[in-house]
Amino acid sequence: MSPPSLYTVKAILILDNDGNRLVGKYFDDQFPNVKEQKEFEKTLFAKTSKANGEIIMIDNLTIIYRNNIDLFFYVIGSTNENEIMLVSVLNCLFDSLSQISRKNMEKKYLLDNLDSAFLAIDEICDNGILMETDPSQIAQRVSLRENEVPLGEQTVMDVMRSARDQLKWSLLR
Repeated sequence: MSPPSLYTVKAILILDNDGNRLVGKYFDDQFPNVKEQKEFEKTLFAKTSKANGEIIMIDNLTIIYRNNIDLFFYVIGSTNENEIMLVSVLNCLFDSLSQISRKNMEKKYLLDNLDSAFLAIDEICDNGILMETDPSQIAQRVSLRENEVPLGEQTVMDVMRSARDQLKWSLLR
């Protein structure tokens, strides 16, 4: 048994429904180059795309995963890592991205806002060390605060997006 360590997360990944990487952050050197990372992601997606579980063990790694519409979210840790800790990282990532995207978690939105996804991952985990698990704190730090931008400085698309979002939320209530 290895001694306890602050380095709890080995990688955080978001794949699309074809198994292609959209967001990927590896925190150790187990997969040192892109070729090995892609091979691992291919194996990972093949084993999890049809499964209905939440946890899987591959190559001496504990992998917690979740899918939503056309996205697969993964948090990867070592085999002796606490699964509850990894689940809290996954839930924080998913919930904070949901809050940032205003419950519009799908591939198109994620691609349009990759910067927010990477910032959220950086706020949650720093070099494999868990920093924050409160999704509202992450969303607050990452959000661009469109409401604080003066109307005169917003583009027409920003104004239309804001109006569309407000209309959508008023209809959903």
